[in-house]
Amino acid sequence: MDEVSVPAAVVSSEQSSELLGYPPDARLLIVNCDDFGMYPAINAAVVESVEEGIASSCSLMVPSPGAPQAMKLLSRRPQIPFGIHLTLVCEMPGIPWGPLIAKERVSSLLDPAGELFSPTPVGRAALLGQARLDEIELEFRAQIHAAADAGLTPTHLDFHCLADGGRDDILDLAVVLAAEYGLAVRVWLEPGRQAMRQRGLPVTDNDFLDSFSLDIEGKAARYAQMLRDLPAGLNEWAVHPSLGDKASQAVDDGWTVRRTDYEFLTSPQAREVLQQEDISVIDYRTIQQVWSQRGASVRSRLRVPGPIPGHA
Repeated sequence: MDEVSVPAAVVSSEQSSELLGYPPDARLLIVNCDDFGMYPAINAAVVESVEEGIASSCSLMVPSPGAPQAMKLLSRRPQIPFGIHLTLVCEMPGIPWGPLIAKERVSSLLDPAGELFSPTPVGRAALLGQARLDEIELEFRAQIHAAADAGLTPTHLDFHCLADGGRDDILDLAVVLAAEYGLAVRVWLEPGRQAMRQRGLPVTDNDFLDSFSLDIEGKAARYAQMLRDLPAGLNEWAVHPSLGDKASQAVDDGWTVRRTDYEFLTSPQAREVLQQEDISVIDYRTIQQVWSQRGASVRSRLRVPGPIPGHA
């Protein structure tokens, strides 16, 4: 789940949707399923939400226990676009995960017990206060390479539980890595959006939705109304579907959020409202094309990190 914030509207003469080749009045929506790979019930719900529902893409949590299964699912479904859900925290004591890089090489990312921090406000503050950028880079590259080593090609990078990375230098690192690997980056807080738009890079034009910010009661009606009220421009929803089965309930305090997301995303109502409102659901492949075309400019403006030893 991502940190929740409500950014102000972007003030620009040209919306990101126009940078993507759409008319000014077009209503575009990315419905991205975060946390793919966390555990099996999420994996199943994400695939169904994309293949049978209104979701358009997903984000793979490479360090989490269900990631090997998720990568196998993706390898059999090359039509499903996915990003790398860059992960520096762990909120699941029942199914813990750690960094992909050996812990002694990324010690600044670990709490006093030698584990990844929990994404509580205190945990995030402690992590961001001590995390070294070179060690973050090692871990981010390892997560990107793990997907590549499985024969998978992501479309974008985004962050798990750290809005826009939580620090300016972490966001800049992700943008440089994206330029190097030919990817886009989800950027949704106001300072980052302004910085990306100044570089001619498309990002969400309007308020970003993290589904953990919505009330459970009446959620389906709220989702339907949000679709009816969707403004022109590029919009993004970060949703978190799961089957919400008994196994999920045993390990995940947020299972009700995930179950209600899944129920709406796969409902006939969701499709009907999209059709009635003439909303175009897109994924990050369109955005990735623009980001990739302008990657050289990004590399020239920001620090270009070096590769992990042993990786090309």
